[in-house]
Amino acid sequence: MNAAAKNILKRLATTLPVLWVVVTMVFLLIHLVPGDPIVQMLGEGATASDVSALRHSLKLDLPLRVQYFDYWRGVVRGDFGQSLRLHDSVLHLIGQRYPYTLALTLAAMLLGAGLAIPAGVASARRRDKWQDRTLGVVSLVGLSFPNFALGPILIVVFSIGLGWLPVSGAGVGVGDFLLHLILPGVTLGLGMAAILTRMVRTSMLEELGQDYIRTARAKGLSERAVVYRHALRNALNPVLTVLGLQFGSLLAGAIVTETIFGWPGLGRLTLSAISNRDYALVQGCILAVGLTYVAVNLLTDSIYALADPRIRQ
Repeated sequence: MNAAAKNILKRLATTLPVLWVVVTMVFLLIHLVPGDPIVQMLGEGATASDVSALRHSLKLDLPLRVQYFDYWRGVVRGDFGQSLRLHDSVLHLIGQRYPYTLALTLAAMLLGAGLAIPAGVASARRRDKWQDRTLGVVSLVGLSFPNFALGPILIVVFSIGLGWLPVSGAGVGVGDFLLHLILPGVTLGLGMAAILTRMVRTSMLEELGQDYIRTARAKGLSERAVVYRHALRNALNPVLTVLGLQFGSLLAGAIVTETIFGWPGLGRLTLSAISNRDYALVQGCILAVGLTYVAVNLLTDSIYALADPRIRQ
């Protein structure tokens, strides 16, 4: 077995305890709800027979240990139960909404990285000059501006005022879908760009001060080759880690953004399930987000090792 295969197996082995914790915490979610979750699902006017019947159908009358193993068996088979309010399987409902949230998150990441990398590099190359100070102020404003405030402003300006972009929904067809994706993607992506810009700047400043950069310049390489071929490649390693961590934040932040723009994603489904006390659906949505977060961090760790040969060694 070569070194690359061993590294992959090691990372998978370290991921298993995390998966166990995620699934266990999601399982305990319904048991940590204050009061009787069955009564909350049916409402205070429910009869004792209705409460007993629902408790039995959800297998909440079984011992906790039996419920725990039953839940694990369902997760392994892809069976997350039935939605009480929507009368459909949780897996089917998540499968309908998940691609929309994934598309929104990826669009925000692409926008954030596309703005942050050139801005961070420009800021590092012009350290303490007016360009650096200007980008620093813009990044601070982006960090201080929450999504729930930026979203309505973008709607007022670009949808209501200028009439360029649609207000809500996901549209029909690829072109219409991309058009509807712009405003929520920008809302999520700008905050991420502000964080990444500061990270890229700091990392680039550290790399530009290294001995190999002075050697590259002494050999007569162009400044563009020194900055982008050598310094930026090494500076992106910590940025990749931050991107992986920010992916989970974007999934969580999508709940607010999807509500503002009426985006039919997983975040909006989660909020609706919480409002309707549909705990099976809440468990499924949270588990989907948690498993995605674990998978993305595992992928980021692998990419990080591919980008830096020292980590593989």
